[in-house]
Amino acid sequence: MATASLEHGSKSSALQNLKHDLPASLVVFLVALPLSLGIAYASGAPLMAGLIAAVVGGIVAGLIGGSPLQVTGPAAGLTVVVAGLIDQFGWAMTCVITAAAGVLQILFGLSRIARTALAIAPVVVHAMLAGIGITIALQQIHVLMGGASRSTAWENLAALPHGIVNHHLPDVIIGVIVIAILLLWPKLPARLRVIPGALVAIVVGTAVAVVAKLPAERIDLQGKDFFDSVGLPDVAAAAGDGSPWSAHIGALVLAVLTVALIASVESLLSAVGVDKLHTGPRSNFDREMIGQGSANVVSGALSGLPVTGVIVRSSTNVNAGARTRWSAVLHGVWILLFASMLTDLVELVPKAALAGLLIVIGMQLVKLAQIRMARRTGDLAVYLITVVCVVFLNLLEGVAIGLAVSIVILLWRVMRAHMEARPAEFGNDADDNEDWHVELDGTLSFLSLPRLTRILGELPNGSRVTITINADYVDHAISETIADWKRAHEATGGTVLIIESSHAKLHHAHAAPPKRHYGTRAVGLVPWRSWLASYRDEGGSVLDGIDEYNRRGRGVLSPHIAELTEDQNPDALFLTCADSRILPNVITASGPGDLFTVRNVGNLVVNDGTDESMDAALDFAASKLGVSSIVVCGHSSCGAMTALIDNDDEAPNPVSHWLAHAHDSVTAYHDGHPARATAAERGFGETDQLGVVNVAIQVGRLIAHPVLTEAVAEGRIEVVGVFFDLNTAHVYQVDELGITENRLPSPVHS
Repeated sequence: MATASLEHGSKSSALQNLKHDLPASLVVFLVALPLSLGIAYASGAPLMAGLIAAVVGGIVAGLIGGSPLQVTGPAAGLTVVVAGLIDQFGWAMTCVITAAAGVLQILFGLSRIARTALAIAPVVVHAMLAGIGITIALQQIHVLMGGASRSTAWENLAALPHGIVNHHLPDVIIGVIVIAILLLWPKLPARLRVIPGALVAIVVGTAVAVVAKLPAERIDLQGKDFFDSVGLPDVAAAAGDGSPWSAHIGALVLAVLTVALIASVESLLSAVGVDKLHTGPRSNFDREMIGQGSANVVSGALSGLPVTGVIVRSSTNVNAGARTRWSAVLHGVWILLFASMLTDLVELVPKAALAGLLIVIGMQLVKLAQIRMARRTGDLAVYLITVVCVVFLNLLEGVAIGLAVSIVILLWRVMRAHMEARPAEFGNDADDNEDWHVELDGTLSFLSLPRLTRILGELPNGSRVTITINADYVDHAISETIADWKRAHEATGGTVLIIESSHAKLHHAHAAPPKRHYGTRAVGLVPWRSWLASYRDEGGSVLDGIDEYNRRGRGVLSPHIAELTEDQNPDALFLTCADSRILPNVITASGPGDLFTVRNVGNLVVNDGTDESMDAALDFAASKLGVSSIVVCGHSSCGAMTALIDNDDEAPNPVSHWLAHAHDSVTAYHDGHPARATAAERGFGETDQLGVVNVAIQVGRLIAHPVLTEAVAEGRIEVVGVFFDLNTAHVYQVDELGITENRLPSPVHS
């Protein structure tokens, strides 16, 4: 009976999921169809190759891959690469390269190194895609005007004036109609946007061409139907010039690596983005690589384009309500049915219509949000250099140059220490400036010697100098330079006091090879509770603490906060409880300007529009400050959670009115929310179990908050839940499944 019941429940669940997956698959099919044809056309490959790749990507990667809701197919990100391979090796050998790249991707998955593909700086990947988009647009603008695209970006730019003067008006009309529809479609009511804009644009453009009998050049499938196009690539015919492929082995290996790496990175980044769009099972990246590799092996063997996970189709899949991988699989089935029975319709489509579609797709790869992010994070130079090199050199060289520049900038940032010398008395310029304070903070290596010697050389002879060192790394060159300068300065009658507040000491550099020390940052500027003791014992107040800060803490904080006087640029909004024991900057190892902090009783999120203070904070953080993370932090021994557990029948008061917003958390707690079990496993009592559940519920509320939905869906903002255990001072990550021991995603920095 139990087995029968289980089977019935499984069938019922499958049918319930199918009710969502079936309509979602149809929506994705309608989006994928024109995109697959357009990408094949832009690559210079047979148009059927795009449909073959879409079928294989949907079915093979859908069944095997590790990202259940990701949709796989031909991607604009590989268009330039494939076009170059076809030009260099021919179509048949390009298919072999695709299959070989798939084998390499399978090896990536089996060796469990798939995540290493994510080590490429995101700004380089974004710039690579932007460069590809610009290249596609430069190529297709000539097709839209009735001409032919050139082989390089330089040539396309040089030929643009001639193309504009000698344009073919019917093609321009069709292309402009397609572009206009694609640009206006997102602004239409949601009920109309159920039909994909790309499909509407191609259908309308084709209809205008047919009804008006415009003499526009149509797509030519060269008389082949779908199954005639499917088959092993004819490599022997491709090598008909008699030159052995062994003569090109180096170029072939490079081509395989290029396709495998770009397809892997794009697929993994897409999978990460898809995970942010839903609350279902997370992606298994190693399995996803095996699925992507398998799809590329099959696609290449059947004369199809290379495939990757594609964020546009995947986000459409999620937004259409897909529940399982069967939506992606079914979309491949629908493309197969269309390609095998309705290909005659494809030959009615004007080339200019596909060109208009590709121009919009290309320019959509250039995302203003990513450019703004690069500017905020200081990576704009990397972004621009990579884009220019991808467009005007080639994709591989562009990415390599972009990575090299990003590594150089990273080294400069890591190795650049904070060094400052100033008179010891702030705001009091002594006549002789005898007392000086020198601060050295960060990584102190030989690369810092020019700045260090300049700063030390400017100190007056005979002055009293205090050098404060808070370093995570000190090498022999720094230690020797400071020692030599100290001897010389003291010889002029001056004095030097060296205060080392970190584990990396000057004398260590003479005893052993230098190594990096961690955890050297002080968690406070002055002794804690000093003013509180004064308040209790001597009738003092918090003003005593302010006085002590002005005496002992201001000098330490001043150089770190001076650069923030004009503007703030926090990386995260930190929503936590009003409890006095929560120290946001301490438990996130962050500093001034890193956190935009919001506090309330119980760290609650109200997303029904009644809490204008919360709405204002979220809107300001998302739209004005451009934060990339929002953190909800709960804690143990929370008074708000205790009140909710006890549920005392007191007279209504402001606290009870406010805690009514936690009703969903209490209900989820009593209904056995998964977070309760994970908290119980760690020995948390009932109050703290509710606190963990409450964090999970508030994370869900933030994701669904009207102010944030668009930013979260686009991956611009990540919502993170954490729980601070006061007993152990340990911070746990909390997601919809509860407490996890996984490393926190580093939402803040200093």
